[in-house]
Amino acid sequence: MTGNAQQSIQIKSVDPVWEAVRASAQQIVDSEPALANMALSNILNHARFEDALAHRLALRLGDEDVSADMIRQAFEETLRDAPHIGEAARTDLVATMERDPACDRAVEPLLYFKGYQAIQTHRFAHAMLNAGRRDFALYLQSRSSQVFQVDINPAVKMGKGIMLDHGTGLVIGETAVVGDNVSMLQNVTLGGTGKSDQDRHPKIGNGVLIGAGAKVLGNIRVGDCSRVGAGSVVLKEVPPRVTVAGVPAKVIGEAGCAQPALVMDQVVLVYDKTS
Repeated sequence: MTGNAQQSIQIKSVDPVWEAVRASAQQIVDSEPALANMALSNILNHARFEDALAHRLALRLGDEDVSADMIRQAFEETLRDAPHIGEAARTDLVATMERDPACDRAVEPLLYFKGYQAIQTHRFAHAMLNAGRRDFALYLQSRSSQVFQVDINPAVKMGKGIMLDHGTGLVIGETAVVGDNVSMLQNVTLGGTGKSDQDRHPKIGNGVLIGAGAKVLGNIRVGDCSRVGAGSVVLKEVPPRVTVAGVPAKVIGEAGCAQPALVMDQVVLVYDKTS
């Protein structure tokens, strides 16, 4: 081998989401001096996206019972055993940027958007529950409900590419499952019926859009790429690729696009067939 061939090759890892977050944090430092310390302490002083995520969430969730520093340490321990949290959090951030017209920069969900922060808090709580740390998981659920007005049981299985628009009033019960690339708006409930301790909550397929104030109740499936109109009450299975609306909800037509969750079109036209 030549001398050059024997030299070690340095390969720089590429993390485009983290680079975009850092670039927009630097914009805050440059344009808004009053917020420069926030951008530095939450974003620019960290080497990895995961470190910034754990730091920011811990600051939001800490209180007199459990300090922000203790929560951050617990998150760091969890990340070592569940590194997929970082991948899912990046995917959720990209989903928020692509679907939310109010999101202009990559740093905004991480710093400001409580829907995004609530989903990431749930990801840590779910991993802790699976690791046997039930009380810490329940504590995170309680704090997320207080701080973000989002109440997701730690046992809920959540896919990637989730976007909670606003998030306020969202409730998801213990045995619910949410697929990939799902969008939900404020005041959505994925709830149970009765007092059964068995599988009693909805199963939401991939690419589903659930409009503001919709209630999906019971162990029913909402099929892939379907759309639930705002204010609807869904009590029966929803086939794939349709739109349902009303109280109780009924199929009123096709979904209108391949993946409603990505398009975010909540306009549902209901035609009166008797007229």
